[in-house]
Amino acid sequence: MSTRKHLSTPLPIILKRVIFIIIGAVLMAVALEMFLVPNSIIDGGITGISIILAHLTGLKLGIFLFVLNLPFLFIGYKQIGKTFALSTLLGIAVMSLTTVWFHHVDSFTSNPLLASVFGGILLGIGVGLVIRFGGSLDGTEIIAILISKKIPFSVGQIVMFFNLFILSSAGLVFDWDRAMYSLIAYFIAYKMMDTTIEGFDESKSVWVISENHREIGEALLSRLGRGVTYLNGEGGFSGDTKKVIFAVITRLEEAKLKTIVHDIDPTAFLAIGNIHDVSGGRFAKKDIH
Repeated sequence: MSTRKHLSTPLPIILKRVIFIIIGAVLMAVALEMFLVPNSIIDGGITGISIILAHLTGLKLGIFLFVLNLPFLFIGYKQIGKTFALSTLLGIAVMSLTTVWFHHVDSFTSNPLLASVFGGILLGIGVGLVIRFGGSLDGTEIIAILISKKIPFSVGQIVMFFNLFILSSAGLVFDWDRAMYSLIAYFIAYKMMDTTIEGFDESKSVWVISENHREIGEALLSRLGRGVTYLNGEGGFSGDTKKVIFAVITRLEEAKLKTIVHDIDPTAFLAIGNIHDVSGGRFAKKDIH
């Protein structure tokens, strides 16, 4: 009789995911109903289309947010998986219900610039949290993934074109001042979403090739408190055997690392790249003196 080990996500991780998706969805609803929509400022994607349709028909925003995103739940289930689809369903449902709840609550400000800035901040954090924990609040990205397979444009380029078209339509539905405020809110939301997804304490991967690899590795350990890994490499041109130092640091430690490497070997090859997530191993910082 054969046995199979059943792998499932631990309950604490599921609860954490659910809580942060709910928080993200509520933040987006607050951004929409308390800042953007009362000031005739729209967002990109399906959300922007929903805002325009709600304005033209007089129906509640939450209805369009839920109905227009439903087809993409099915597409997301087929293309990405069940976990993504369920996480997205939770986020969209909470966002839609919360916008309905906040629909008759007075907005925080009638100043369109303040609404663009603070609405964009809350929107970006909300969307970023949902994406970071495995869901989505807008079907635009799924559309872009499907279209990118048929035309020579990246997903990011398609999303940008789609959103610019929607944001520009705000000038026809409302006025061109609101369209420009919408661009401000979209830009701020995009930056905040990026920061939320990647985290403030972004990690970086470091690759160093040097004849003084042992001295550099010991210096990184003693002066930065970061562990290093020595890898065996071979020069593509010379064919010589080389030692490669690999380490993971935070962006705040980047300048000090460059100084350490340069002081020991000014001719060392140094490459630094961004890492969105780090788990396992011994990334924890050791004490330094």
